[in-house]
Amino acid sequence: MKFAAALVAAIAAISSTAWAAAVPGQPAPAFRGVDVNGKPVALADFRGKTVVLEWNNPNCPFVQKHYTSGNMQALQQKNTSAGVVWLAINSTTESHSDYMAPAKLAAWFGEQKAAPTAVVMDPKGEIGRAYGAKVTPHMYVIDPKGTLVYAGAIDDKRSSNPADVKTSINHVAVALGELAAGKAVSTAATTAYGCTIKY
Repeated sequence: MKFAAALVAAIAAISSTAWAAAVPGQPAPAFRGVDVNGKPVALADFRGKTVVLEWNNPNCPFVQKHYTSGNMQALQQKNTSAGVVWLAINSTTESHSDYMAPAKLAAWFGEQKAAPTAVVMDPKGEIGRAYGAKVTPHMYVIDPKGTLVYAGAIDDKRSSNPADVKTSINHVAVALGELAAGKAVSTAATTAYGCTIKY
């Protein structure tokens, strides 16, 4: 009986560690990865800069909504030109049909005329689980001190219709604007929507 209870407790501990969600107001979880060009990428490399994390899966209709409308690219371009670091992260496991090899994923971003600072491969799901990323696109904003200041949905229109972008409140744009103005982020967390990440 004691063994069974200990086993249950151990499994629970492992599960909570595997899905340790990042919490706004707390230091953003450190991570190291490799981008689609094979270059190492670590969050620590960007200390002193605002960083956006965008969980991405090109096969997801909700991701397509923000790329076919040009919304994601416009956000990337505006903010990276202002010195923000934008990391697109793909946590799709290699065994899933949605998985794209680095060269294919890089080509897709090129076709979209996207402008992230880097596209990071996370096929083992280590970065995704560290942040508690559940869907694509799941968005996170980290301030120059390394504190997570926003986590959640890209906007307030929970649909895959590109037309909804025009009438939505873009939570990421608001958070970045407030940070740039030296203000506290007014909405630190929302419920993300999109396609389940294929861990």
